[in-house]
Amino acid sequence: MDPLNLPVFEDVVAASARLAGHVRRTLVLRHDAIDEMAGGQVFVKPECLQETGSFKIRGATNRLLQIPEDQRQAGVVAFSSGNHAQGVARAARLLGMPALIVMPANAPAVKVDGVRADGAEIRLYDPVSESREEIARAINAERGSVLVPSYDDFDIIAGQGTVGLEFAAQMQELGAPLDYLICGAGGGGLITGIALALEGMSPQTRIWTAEPEGHDDWARSLAAGEILANAPGTRSFCDAILTPKPGNLTFAIGKRLLSGGLVVSDHEVAVAMRAAFRYLKVVAEPGGSVSLAAALGGLPDEMRGKRVGVLVTGGNVDALLYAEILSAA
Repeated sequence: MDPLNLPVFEDVVAASARLAGHVRRTLVLRHDAIDEMAGGQVFVKPECLQETGSFKIRGATNRLLQIPEDQRQAGVVAFSSGNHAQGVARAARLLGMPALIVMPANAPAVKVDGVRADGAEIRLYDPVSESREEIARAINAERGSVLVPSYDDFDIIAGQGTVGLEFAAQMQELGAPLDYLICGAGGGGLITGIALALEGMSPQTRIWTAEPEGHDDWARSLAAGEILANAPGTRSFCDAILTPKPGNLTFAIGKRLLSGGLVVSDHEVAVAMRAAFRYLKVVAEPGGSVSLAAALGGLPDEMRGKRVGVLVTGGNVDALLYAEILSAA
């Protein structure tokens, strides 16, 4: 793959300047109980407190801001199980653009409601019998709109990477640069964008993916040195990150900058969600909690006693599911 087609550190910096005033600078949180459970110093960046409840607003806004004015009237089309959908819908509303989102019929209601609240049109599809990519491409061709991918896109990756710029700057302010960072990975736009940011600002930080059991395509792909897909039919309640395999662009970056992958069970994710609620007062969705779950399940030996950054990437969880998880403690 031509490396010129891949974003670099300077593109993440440019995205950060572009996003100024459009996204929040989220906090960095700590708690002694979290450190004790993990066996290290854990610094949590809760992107669940971001606009629309996830980091996805960063990449979506960075992409839409670069659509020329004379092309915005035709609007945008995206496909997503929820968080990217909400990011695109919000960015489109703020820029005065129409948006249509292709979403699975079983998407969490809180995410569907969030998209509708921002005025986007929704096309529901059956994830078993229909292809969201084919539906989106057909609608896009009919309308002449701009298709906004959820992760395997130059500007999406650069926009998501602004999380890493923030995190690195905040740790510099604390005088405590990270030794390691763990981030959930679906398609890989966030973790590879962060990797580009840390390559420029905190090159000593080693970066690891976190994924649910049965959807450990990143861990296996990094170990193999090539893209490997998940087996069809595998299930997890971490809906936000259940992509089939790493993206072409994201893997090209990840195989150079990522150190390896960690895998967690749904039970460990639920434990992490309860810990985020109890100790950090943070509402975290399942897919957004995998990196915290990886830390709380016991850090790998090389990370124990070190400074470890963890991303809680989203908080868009249905109330009934969340209540069920909290009450199971």
